[in-house]
Amino acid sequence: MVRLRIDRVIEPGNVEATREVVCHRGSVVVLPLLDDGRVLLVRQFRYATGKSLWELVAGGIEQGEAPRAAALRELLEETGYRAGSLDRLFSFYPSPGFLSERMVLFQARGLVRSKACPESDERIRLGRFRRAQLRSMLRSGKIEDGKTLVGVLWLLGFKRDS
Repeated sequence: MVRLRIDRVIEPGNVEATREVVCHRGSVVVLPLLDDGRVLLVRQFRYATGKSLWELVAGGIEQGEAPRAAALRELLEETGYRAGSLDRLFSFYPSPGFLSERMVLFQARGLVRSKACPESDERIRLGRFRRAQLRSMLRSGKIEDGKTLVGVLWLLGFKRDS
């Protein structure tokens, strides 16, 4: 899924430098909206942080897989919901200083309950949050994951009345 590349480069001003790049195929983020307006978040333990975090649905794009297919797969795996509609919102680089990963954010609507099928190493808890709860979680620092901050801030800033 990832590999490390170390490059010797010439920076502006003819300065030689070494740059480490973590090469990544890319990933998807899904903002799942229930019919009543609540947002689905997943809570799972993240080894690198040493704690459990509230996050939007997300996952890596498999070799040869389209981002849309990856988003639908991750939504079902992590939440047990299928999307009636899936709209691509935008893409972004979560950490462009050393990581080539590009994340594609989708919004899922018309959710239909199915059966979750998380990967064997995933222990996921599902939460359903109203926008006021999300605002409170942002203010209190309960949402710490970058991709989730991007998606939730987008929702609250641009979709306030919908």
